Formats: sequence, structure tokens, C-alpha cells
Amino acid sequence: MSRALTTTTLLVAAATTVSFTAACGGTGSGDTDQPTVTVYSADGLEDWYETQFDAFESETGIAVNLVTAGSGEVVNRVQKEQSNPQADIVVTLPPFIQKADGAGLLQPLGVDTAAYPASEKDPDGKFISLAGNYLNFIANSSMDPSGLTWDDLLKPEFEGKLQYSTPGQAGDGTAVLILLQALRGKDGALEYLKQLQVNNVGPSASTGKLQPKVSKGELLIANGDIQMNMGSITGKGSNFEIFFPASADGTRHTVALPYSMGLATGAPQADAARTLIEFLLSKEVQQTLGPDAFAVSGRTDLADAPTTGSTPTPASLLHGVEVVYPDWNTVVADLSSDIAAYEKAIGG
Repeated sequence: MSRALTTTTLLVAAATTVSFTAACGGTGSGDTDQPTVTVYSADGLEDWYETQFDAFESETGIAVNLVTAGSGEVVNRVQKEQSNPQADIVVTLPPFIQKADGAGLLQPLGVDTAAYPASEKDPDGKFISLAGNYLNFIANSSMDPSGLTWDDLLKPEFEGKLQYSTPGQAGDGTAVLILLQALRGKDGALEYLKQLQVNNVGPSASTGKLQPKVSKGELLIANGDIQMNMGSITGKGSNFEIFFPASADGTRHTVALPYSMGLATGAPQADAARTLIEFLLSKEVQQTLGPDAFAVSGRTDLADAPTTGSTPTPASLLHGVEVVYPDWNTVVADLSSDIAAYEKAIGG
């Protein structure tokens, strides 16, 4: 999943279209009487979508057309098509789901979301967490990062061996800034990152490109996120460990970066789209997020599956970690000025 972005957007990539079809239970995918639901989604969940959309079509006879792009581009496309809506469902990361809502691009979901806590859904019922993802850091497996604090990352032994993706250019890098603002205030975050710059190798527009550097030992420390890093560890055998830097009191924190799902205003197939939303939010489908998508369900009735072997589950990584849920509307409003202040602080 691309983590590159511009100063004013968190994830922007060229749009690609993928359609998934499967034999429909008794109807056949060629049945023109059956609706097709169009999903515009931020990239990163394609494999999970394919499996679930095939199952959905087999169960309901409703086909699904998936269009993937970066988070910002997803919303931009929906906005451009307002006079002739094409999307039924919108899935994107914060703060773009909030941007979509603010622009009038979402309507009430109209489905039962009682199994989800308030932190996982919009108070007005316009969007909800489909798949939880969270900021983390990674360390080369030659070291034990479990006790590392934010202040430890300032130590001389990490000079030239630490890199984080650049806020304003990478989504996870922007999340680093947002988390530090929550922990230390805006001025404190800038002062910390100014000190960290001594160790930082330099700017990086892509978080994903830091993974092989840490795996090879070119870097000892970098930032990342659970979904991307777990995928690299299990799929590529990457030689690094996931950790969350601790504050001075020992508390570890992360920031929630969920794939959030909404129903598009003017959705051509609104009823069928609600059926798909209910399916994707169901306990049966949500419990596949950990093993199949390296993501975490927001449902309160899904306990973390036990850890097997040497690889933890995505949810188990969050045990003992306090999750920060930013006011994303404020993040959107302040992002340009915050990035400008960050660049000035580090001498950019």
C-alpha cells in the first residue's frame, strides 16, 4: 500500500479498477436483473475484498465492482462525480472520510452498528470503521525494542540508523506528528522532532520503502503501521519486530488509522449497498480481518484470537497500548500550518 502523499493530502495514488465476480447462488453473475454495487476504496485491502466480495455475491447474487486509489483520490473522485454519482460505498482513511462527510458526500448508513463502540463510528451515523489499522515502529531483529522509549530514540547509537517517513509526504509519517502532538502538545512535538533530526537519516516520502532497509540492518529503527508491517513479516519474512515507543512513565501509545466506510450520497444502488455494508460489518466477516488482512475489527464482541507460533495477531500487538483517536476534523483544518511549522522546526 502506498504511503506517499502531498503536503495537503495523506495518501494519493493513481486510481486502478478491479472487478471481482463469482458464480451467484442460483442467479449467475450474468443476471442483468441483479444490481452491481460499486465500492471506491483506499488501496491495501484488495486480497481481503476479493475473498469477501466473492462470498457476498455467492450468498446474495449481488455483484461488486471495486475501484481502488489513494485515500485522497477516492474522495476527489466522488466529489467530481457529484452531478452523476457512480460510487455506492466509499472506504478511505482519516481525515479524508471526515472531508467527504464535510463536503456532503455521505448519507446515513442506515444499518445496525450497535456492536461497534462510539470511538469506531461517526456520531451522526455517516461512517464506521471497516478495518482497524494503527501506527507503530519497527526495529531490526538484532535488537530487542520492547523497552524502548521516545527519549531512547534520541540516543547517539541511533545516529544514521533511524528514519521515519516525512510528515506531509507520507501518511504514517503524518501520523507520527499527530501522535506526538497528542502526547506532548504541538510545541513539544516540534521540539522533540527537532532533536530527533540529529539521528534521522533524512526525508522519505514512502514508509513502505523503509521496511527492507530495517530488515537488512541498514536502519535499526523506522516507523510503519500494523497492517503493512505484519504483511511484510508474514509474507516476505522481513527481519524486524513491531514495537510502540513508550513515554517516560512507561505508557505506550498509538494512533488509530482505520479504513472507514460510508454510504455515498446519491448512491445508485443504495439498498444493495446497505446489504453489502451489513455483510462486511458482520461478526463472521469481521473475524477474518486479523488472519486475512492483518487488520483489527472494531466490534466489541470479537475478542482477540490467541497468538499461535512466533507471530502475534494484529490485535494482540495492541495489548497494553493506549490508542489515541484524534479529532480528525481539527487535523484537516490545521494540517497545512502544522506541516509548515514542522518543516521550519527541522530546518527544511
